[in-house]
Amino acid sequence: MSTKTLIPGQLTLEDLQALHSGGQAIGIVDSARANIRASAALVQKAAQSSAPTYGVNTGFGKLASTRISEDQLDTLQLNLIRSHSVGVGEPLAPPVIRLMLALKAASLARGHSGVREEVIDTLLRVHNAGLTPYVPAQGSVGASGDLAPLAHMTLALMGEGEMLHKGQRVPALPLLQEAGITPLRLAAKEGLALINGTQTSTALALHALLSFEPVLEAALVVGALTVDAARGSDGPFDPRIHLLRGQPGQIDVAQYYRALLAGSEIRHSHLEGDDRVQDPYSLRCQPQVVGACLDQLRHAALVLVREANAVTDNPLVFAGVDGAEGELVSGGNFHAEPVALACDAMAVAMAEVGAIAERRIAMLIDSGVSRLPPFLSADAGLNSGFMIAHVTAAALASENKSLAHPASVDSLPTSANQEDHVSMATFAARRLQAMIHNVSHILGIELLAAAQGIEFLRPLKSSPPLEAVHALLRQTCPAMPQDRYLAPDIERATRLVTDGSLARVLRTLPALPPLWTPA
Repeated sequence: MSTKTLIPGQLTLEDLQALHSGGQAIGIVDSARANIRASAALVQKAAQSSAPTYGVNTGFGKLASTRISEDQLDTLQLNLIRSHSVGVGEPLAPPVIRLMLALKAASLARGHSGVREEVIDTLLRVHNAGLTPYVPAQGSVGASGDLAPLAHMTLALMGEGEMLHKGQRVPALPLLQEAGITPLRLAAKEGLALINGTQTSTALALHALLSFEPVLEAALVVGALTVDAARGSDGPFDPRIHLLRGQPGQIDVAQYYRALLAGSEIRHSHLEGDDRVQDPYSLRCQPQVVGACLDQLRHAALVLVREANAVTDNPLVFAGVDGAEGELVSGGNFHAEPVALACDAMAVAMAEVGAIAERRIAMLIDSGVSRLPPFLSADAGLNSGFMIAHVTAAALASENKSLAHPASVDSLPTSANQEDHVSMATFAARRLQAMIHNVSHILGIELLAAAQGIEFLRPLKSSPPLEAVHALLRQTCPAMPQDRYLAPDIERATRLVTDGSLARVLRTLPALPPLWTPA
């Protein structure tokens, strides 16, 4: 296994994609270790001082005024992790845990958290051993750090918690011992530094962003296939239209549609003699709608890359330089509002990608608009065709509208009103997986419907890339001249949306802008 050396504060989206995918060991650049040691020394000095320092020799939250004696400082950190391991629900997925371990190590390694090198090295060893701490998904409000989930992660590093191993919840200690990893023992401030941060909400948000990438690319491919199936015009994708508006996502999406539709016999067949003046919005406004969603997602990517590089615990340690006195400064970087707002924007964008896809399905089955047989069935009446498949898409689109309600506006005070405004970022990020699931199935249904529409236009062919998509679908989902059990076909079509198969077709097109690179 190759080792990727991370430079704290300089992680890129490509680095985060690699961490999310797994299969790579990670390390921290050696030049970061001097700062780590300097900040740890300052914390040890504060621990030995009679002056109160939050999180070092005091209680936490509302108990910050309670002084802790020097001989109990290690116990204070141990009790913190035990008492905060109170999460509930299903365990977080392994890609999320990989990101949590790596992001926490990279944040601590910036040298402003006051932890010893052993803490960071343990995080790295657990990651590199492929171990997956068992972390329940629910229990964080996204402020004061993702306390409960990060506490569960830390408890596993200490050998007291649990791991997820071969799908089972098992004690952590034997797996640590088998991997040759010494269980972590906490010193002053280290428990607080490990749980006081946004690494869970950020990891969940990155998991959603990266999981949605092939789905968004598939949405472009499927949307273009629907344009041809409905004998729509490619005129609305003229670059002059989009340059006049100047929205970058819109410009890029229009370019993708032009490339996907280039060379279509179907389009050429109705360039003249078509009495329709304009297509429905769900066809001609795709660059405006999906392009706006793309801009939101690109902005979210920028926010999340910044957050992945951030130091978000409290208090922060500023070791003195050039003889200056160092100090510990309390602040609020643990408040995950940037992540929450980015996730809310992502949720709205995801809902809109699914909403316009559902409208395209509705257009295809409406013979008065699409000029295709009713419900895409040659013998409608005896056959219902795609009538109820569209109902499923409508149900999923409607569900996403509820899920898209902003989580960040729902603050609820905690810790006896000490923590009186919170972000709800962790739920904001976690709920995105359900939305991705819904959008993917809507697109799977649209893919089946658009391919069925193409069947009625034979022997004319679509463009080469769209014919490749049609052929790929037909390998597992044959045409539907009569009604049949369609649910398995929906699942197979949806896999083409989520597994990158349609995205790979898109990426064969030359000279197109990168879809996911943050603007």
